Amino acid sequence: MSSSPHALVFPYPAQGHVIPLMELSFRLLDRGFKVTFLNTDYNHERVVSAMKGKGSNQIRMASIPDGLGPEETRSDLGRLTESIAAVMPKPLENLIMEEKNKFTRFIADTNMPWAFAIAKKMAIRTVAFFPSAAGLLALFFNITKLIENGIIDENGLLKEETCQLSLGVNPVSSLHLPWNCFHDELARKAVFQTCFKTAEEFAEEIVICNSFEELEKPIFELYSPRIKPIGPLLATLRSDAASIGSFWSQERACITWLDNQLPKSVIYVAFGSFTVINHKQFHELALGLELTGRPFLWVVRPGFTEGTVDEDAYPLNFKERVLGRGHMVSWAPQQHVLQHPSIACFISHCGWNSTIEGVTNGVPFLSWPYFGDQFFDQDYICDVWKIGLGLVPDENGVIRREQIIAKVEELLGDEDIKSRSLALKGMAHKSVKEGGSSFENLNSFVDAMRGD
Repeated sequence: MSSSPHALVFPYPAQGHVIPLMELSFRLLDRGFKVTFLNTDYNHERVVSAMKGKGSNQIRMASIPDGLGPEETRSDLGRLTESIAAVMPKPLENLIMEEKNKFTRFIADTNMPWAFAIAKKMAIRTVAFFPSAAGLLALFFNITKLIENGIIDENGLLKEETCQLSLGVNPVSSLHLPWNCFHDELARKAVFQTCFKTAEEFAEEIVICNSFEELEKPIFELYSPRIKPIGPLLATLRSDAASIGSFWSQERACITWLDNQLPKSVIYVAFGSFTVINHKQFHELALGLELTGRPFLWVVRPGFTEGTVDEDAYPLNFKERVLGRGHMVSWAPQQHVLQHPSIACFISHCGWNSTIEGVTNGVPFLSWPYFGDQFFDQDYICDVWKIGLGLVPDENGVIRREQIIAKVEELLGDEDIKSRSLALKGMAHKSVKEGGSSFENLNSFVDAMRGD
């Protein structure tokens, strides 16, 4: 075997999956690996464009088609999941065959169990990476038990209100099982089937994940060594701190704006790469931020508002009224934003990457989940770690400006939440330093990958 092992790294084609596996790739480079990072053709173009020539020349970027046309949306997860499972296996096999003397390891997202079958068929050792909370993977491993116990039926539909894996593990609302938190039936079915296949494919294997032992201790005690945390996987925890893998160009001028704000004064608002809200909700959020009287940095991603052009979605004269106090950007260097001393709190959709980034920087949350595992993550934030408060829609499904104002004030006045947030920050940083749990797990994982 080559003295420099070569890993082919393959994420599920979504922003929250690409970022942590790109970070893992940098950790592998630091430990003597060669890395080829495989995106879909569509996402490859977005990542390369967003890097603007500032990427790493150490990681080789490659791509294969996802089966969707250039004008088709990648936000329909049901359609995307079906397409990649049907179309990508053959191009992946061809890529491995063409370069079979180069790849010695295959590291891929558990959301694509079909990819592992291809690598194994071609005699490449595989490593499974789970991009969400370890507690969620534990739930997947127990889907059969949930069906047998009458919590869900064989299609994943609800039959009971809550489930609990074990004493000491926080009960989970059946409404918050990730496959039940989607807005269309195709996506719900596709996600449930993926979760079920993930459980089957990796039931007897070690799965690495972007978490750390102290964050989900009951889960790791139950599932050690099957689930092994190696996080937080953040660019800001590397020496060069260069973040690569974004689908949009990051507006770094917002960091200069933050430099001019008082410490612990700014509300940071960001909803990830999939969230879409309607015009009414957008107005309530905008007016809620304005009426807090506090400075805010708000990420308004292209396509964030439903049925309107984002520039036309703001309330009349809103931008003029908040000029200087409110700063809106289309995409932000989020890890660097959350690290900034001016940030007071994070209004978040609770995607796992955002959750880990907020935790690692000791930032309290106002949670506003949209779909999928985000409701599970909200339970962690509000009920288990107790480092945030939840925003609750009214009977019309709208989170009103009055609640936003009140919850911001309640959160920023809660010294216990701030203290718990800082304690988790300390644990996160300790875990990735030499001698820390994630540092040691990563080294043992890399040593195993170097073996025959």
